[in-house]
Amino acid sequence: MQKSVLFFNEINKTSLPYVGGKGANLGEMTKAGFPVPQGFCITTLAYQAFVETSGKMNHFFTQLDHVRENSLDEIRVLGEQIRNHLETLAIPRELEAAIVKAWQQSGKKKAYAVRSSATAEDLPGASFAGQQETYLNILGQDQLLNSVRRCWASLFTDRAISYRVKNGFDHRHVFLSVVVQEMVFPEVSGIMFTADPISGNRNVTSIDASFGLGEALVSGLVSADLYQVRSGQILQKKISDKKIAIYSVSEGGTVTKELSIDQRCAQALPDEKIIELANLGDRIEEHYGTDQDIEWCLVDGEFYIVQSRPITTLFPVPRVWDDRVHAFVSVGHQQMMTDALRPLGISVLRTFFPFKPAGTAASESPYVLEAGSHLFFDITNLLYLKPLKKILPRLFSGIDERVGSAVSELIQRPEFQLPADKRLQKTAMRIARFGGKNVLVGLLFRDPSQARPFVNTFMKRSLEECEQFIFAVTGAERIRRIQEHLGNLMLSILRVVSRYFGSGLIAMVLVKVLAKRWRLSDENVQLLNKSLPGNVTSELGLQIGDLADCARQYPEVIEYLQNANDATFFEGLNRVPGGSEFGRAFEKFLVSYGMRCPGEIDITNPRWREQPTRLVPPILSHIRAQKPGEHRQNFEQGRIEANEAADQILAQLRRTRGGVFKARFMTRLIRVYRNTVGMREHPKYILIQHFDLCKRAIWEEAGRLVQSGVLRHESDVFWLSLGELFALEDRTFVGDVQQVIIDRQRQYEQDKKLTPPRMMTSEGEIITGTRRDVEAPEGALIGTPVSAGVAEGYAKVVLRPEEAKLNPGEIMIAPFTDPGWTPLFHSAKALVMEVGGS
Repeated sequence: MQKSVLFFNEINKTSLPYVGGKGANLGEMTKAGFPVPQGFCITTLAYQAFVETSGKMNHFFTQLDHVRENSLDEIRVLGEQIRNHLETLAIPRELEAAIVKAWQQSGKKKAYAVRSSATAEDLPGASFAGQQETYLNILGQDQLLNSVRRCWASLFTDRAISYRVKNGFDHRHVFLSVVVQEMVFPEVSGIMFTADPISGNRNVTSIDASFGLGEALVSGLVSADLYQVRSGQILQKKISDKKIAIYSVSEGGTVTKELSIDQRCAQALPDEKIIELANLGDRIEEHYGTDQDIEWCLVDGEFYIVQSRPITTLFPVPRVWDDRVHAFVSVGHQQMMTDALRPLGISVLRTFFPFKPAGTAASESPYVLEAGSHLFFDITNLLYLKPLKKILPRLFSGIDERVGSAVSELIQRPEFQLPADKRLQKTAMRIARFGGKNVLVGLLFRDPSQARPFVNTFMKRSLEECEQFIFAVTGAERIRRIQEHLGNLMLSILRVVSRYFGSGLIAMVLVKVLAKRWRLSDENVQLLNKSLPGNVTSELGLQIGDLADCARQYPEVIEYLQNANDATFFEGLNRVPGGSEFGRAFEKFLVSYGMRCPGEIDITNPRWREQPTRLVPPILSHIRAQKPGEHRQNFEQGRIEANEAADQILAQLRRTRGGVFKARFMTRLIRVYRNTVGMREHPKYILIQHFDLCKRAIWEEAGRLVQSGVLRHESDVFWLSLGELFALEDRTFVGDVQQVIIDRQRQYEQDKKLTPPRMMTSEGEIITGTRRDVEAPEGALIGTPVSAGVAEGYAKVVLRPEEAKLNPGEIMIAPFTDPGWTPLFHSAKALVMEVGGS
C-alpha cells in the first residue's frame, strides 16, 4: 500500500499502520454499515514524505531521545520549536495534488472536520486521544492544507511528547495520519461509553449529551447531561445546567454561544433517543468485541458516529462460567502485595488454594481467579451463608477497612439474597465445629508455652518431607509432585497452626472486650501487644539490626556494601577488613530468612539469597537511624512494659467485686494471648519456605529445558503455568512456546500499569467501600489507625524497599508492606501505607 490518500470505504482495522487508530476505526465502521459521515485519510506515508523534506527533523529526534517525562520545561521549548518548524514547511507538490484531488472528489463546497490520527492511538493498551489537534468546519483548499500541516505538527504537542516518553514509544516510529471527514451540524452531540467508566459496570451504558458540537463537552467547557441505560431501561438521568454550546459559522470555524434560559436546563436527548443511542452502542461494542468510547451526533433526528475507540481505563474482569453475579476480593490487598503477578506466580497461588473441582490436587482453584495479572478471591458462595453475613465484613475490616465496608454493602443487594447450596452449608458447619472445638480447647486447656515448639517441629518436618518428595524425581513427574504438594499444603498448615493461633486471636478479642466491660485501663490493654514472643517477622527485623551493628564496626564493610553487586557479593566481602565476620553473620541470616523478599507471595520475585544486595539499603538505613543495640533494647523494653501492664491489669481486677475469679480468667487469657498471637506470621513463613523449595526444583528443571533447547533462558519458566511446564516436560505442549512467552511478557508490562480494585463484581463494577465516619479537619487523609500515639517527622515516600534511604526520625510512606519490608521498620519513626489494616 503506497497511496498517500485513502477513502473510508478503502480502509478497515488492518489499515492502522497507514491511517492510525482513528482512521482505521472510521473505515471499519463504514464497512460494517454504521452511520459514519464520509471522508478520507491522508496516510502516514504522506506524513513521512512531508517530514523527510525537512533538514532539521533528525536533529530534533536526537534531542527528543534524551528527554525525560518530567522535564516539562525542556519538552515545552523543544515541542514549540518542532511545531513552528513543521507549520512553515512546504507540502511536497505531488502530495498536495493528491490531497486536493481527494477533497474535490468528496465535494469542494462541503465543510470538513480535520483530525489527527496517530499509529499508536486508540489501541487496547494505550490511548493517545486528545493529544493531537482537531480543526472543525474547515472550508476551502487553503484552510484544508493549513489544517493538515498543523495536524502533522501537533504530533509534537507537549502532552504527546510526554506521553510517548512515559510509555516507551519511539518518536521516530509514531506516525500521523490526518482524517478529513465531512462535517455534520448537530443539534445535540456527546460521548457514549458502553460500560460505566466510573464504576466499571459492563452492563451499564453511560451517555453524556450537550447541545451543538461535542467540542464543548470534550474540552470541558460545559457540563453535559448524564444518562445511564441498562437492558433497554433508563437507570438515571442527571440534567445539567448547560450554559454554552459551540456551533459552526458560515465562513468556516466555530463560535461559542450562550444558551437561552429555557435551553440551558432542558434535557438534551429525549428518552426514546437515549434508548436508540444505547442500542446503537451495543451493536458497535458487539462488532469490536470490547467496550467502546464513542463520539456521536444527532442531526435531523438521525445519529451519526464520528469516532469509536476501546475504553482503556477499565480493569479486566475475572472470567466466570455461569450467569450469576459474582463478588471478587483482591488477593493482593489481603496479602499486602498489589503488584502484578507473572503467570508462574499466579499458577502456584491458584494451585495452593484448596477447594478444587472434582478430583486432583494438581487442579487450580476455581475460587481464586486471574484478571489483569492480579488474583481475586471469588467469595460469592460465602455471601449466601446467613451465619457469615455478620462475620465476613468484620473479618475483612481487620485486614482492610474499605474491603469490609464493600462486603457489607454487597451483602445487602438482592442478587446475594439467594439460598446457599446445601453442600456448602454442611461444609461450613463441619469447619465451624472443628475450628470451634480446637479454639475452645486451646483457649482453656492447652499449654500455650508449647505452641512455638509444636509449630517449629511441624515446620522442620514438613520441609524435610517436601524436599524428599520433590527432589527424588525429575522432569514431568517432579512438576506433578509440586502441584500435588502445593494442593495439600494450605490445609496442612492451617490444621497445625490453628491448634494454637485461633485460640490466641480469641483470647486477644476477649481481653479487649472484658477490659472495656470491667473498665480497665485501655493504655495497659494496648501495651499487651508489645514485643510479642515468637513473631518470626519481628525476629527478622531484629536480626537486620544485628547485621547493622556488625557492619558499623568496620567502615570498609559499609563502604563496600554501598557499591556491592550480587554476583560477587561474598567474594568481595572477604577482601575488606571485617568482611569475613560480617559475611558469616549475613550467611547465618540467609539460612533463616534468605527465602524471603518484598512481594514474596509471587514465587518469581527474586529472593534475598538470590540478590543479597537488596538487604543493603535497610542495613545502611538502620546504621543511620539507630544507635548500636538500640533495636534490642527497644524490644526488651516493650516486653517489660507488656509484663508490667499485665500485672497492673490483674491488680486492678483483684480490687473489684469477684476480682479473684476475674483475675484468674484474665491471667489465662493474657497467657494464651502473649504466647500465641505472635505466631500469626508463622503460616506465611512456613508457606514461603515451601515456595522456595518448589522454586529451586522448578529452576533446576528450567536449566534442563534450556540445555535441551526448549527454552532460551531459565527465567522463561516464569511466563508459564505449572500445567504448561508439565506439558513441556511431558512433550505434550501445543503451540509455539517462545511466542507464548513474548506475548505474556508484553501483556504483563501493560498490566503492571493497572491499579487493582479492592473489590469488584463479575459485571465489572468496582465497589470502593468507605472509611468509617470520623471527625477530622478539612483536607485530612482519613485512614485506619493501627497503633496508638502521635509521631511527627519528615515524610519519605518509599516505593521499593531496595531503594530506601531512611534517616533518623523519618516517617515512611509506602504503597503496602509485607514481611519483605520488615528490615526498614526499625529505621522508620512511623509508617503510613495505602493498603493494609489493623
